[in-house]
Amino acid sequence: MASNGAIPFWRAAGMTYITYSNICANLVRNCLKEPYKTEALSREKVHFSISKWTDGKPEKPAIRSDSPEE
Repeated sequence: MASNGAIPFWRAAGMTYITYSNICANLVRNCLKEPYKTEALSREKVHFSISKWTDGKPEKPAIRSDSPEE
């Protein structure tokens, strides 16, 4: 059995691992020197599509972008 002292600090702070990982990744990207910083920031952008379903059939998908500057 694990004691309370074995809880990871990100969990004790009320974060999920994904949130902790994103914070760490942003810190590392911001510490890079050019041109590596620009390349890393451009890879940070995420594009995805969302389709709503009606009566068991997908409607036309909408393309979304999830990037920090937008």
